[in-house]
Amino acid sequence: MANLKHFRLLSFDVYGTLIDYESGILSALQPLLAANNRTDIPRLQLLETYHEFEVKQQKETPEMPYSQLLATIHKQVAAKLGLAPPSEDESQAFGNSVGSWPAFPDTVDALRRLAKHYKLLVLSNIDRSSFALTNSGPLQGFPFDLVITAQDVGSYKPDPRNFEYMLKAVKENFDIGKDQVLQTAQSQFHDHHPARAMGLKSVWIVRPGAIMGNREKEIYDWRFDTLGDMADALEAELIVS
Repeated sequence: MANLKHFRLLSFDVYGTLIDYESGILSALQPLLAANNRTDIPRLQLLETYHEFEVKQQKETPEMPYSQLLATIHKQVAAKLGLAPPSEDESQAFGNSVGSWPAFPDTVDALRRLAKHYKLLVLSNIDRSSFALTNSGPLQGFPFDLVITAQDVGSYKPDPRNFEYMLKAVKENFDIGKDQVLQTAQSQFHDHHPARAMGLKSVWIVRPGAIMGNREKEIYDWRFDTLGDMADALEAELIVS
């Protein structure tokens, strides 16, 4: 089996891998819960309900920018949870919350370390405006080599079109082939299963305790709890060589 050091580019999922997506969603749902005086709905139920409607909407409207998609499903999540319908302004605030979702504590340092060896690419189910807010805020302006959003592709992962688009762009921009790309992500559903179907190797960044995107069958070539752990492993390989 190849070592981490033998690859040339990391294709990153962002929300769930670099950004603490679940904490961000839960925080953004708090105004809705507070307006209904509800503190009794478990974290698992909130996240599973959100994920259900997110995936459904992404399939139905693959061209819809993610911030608009969030605003759209806000009302659906409220209804499923038995809450009073939110106002248009409240739903729009939910849609605009992405830029405030926090990075995991290890993310930025790990990106800087990994960038010494790899090209770093974003392949995210996001719109460009929302990602720009994330990148300028929680990701501290990190200079990715290429950013590909669902808005660019016109579909959301796990659609194979997103991975085909990425591989074409990687070849055109960096002359890097599929065998030198590592899909690096938390979500089994959005990333690892479709990456394997495309013939890509992948690194599972587990983010212990994560709920959304898990699958009974876990697919990966390398597994680390955090991105910092992956950077540690790469540096250990490079020292040996």
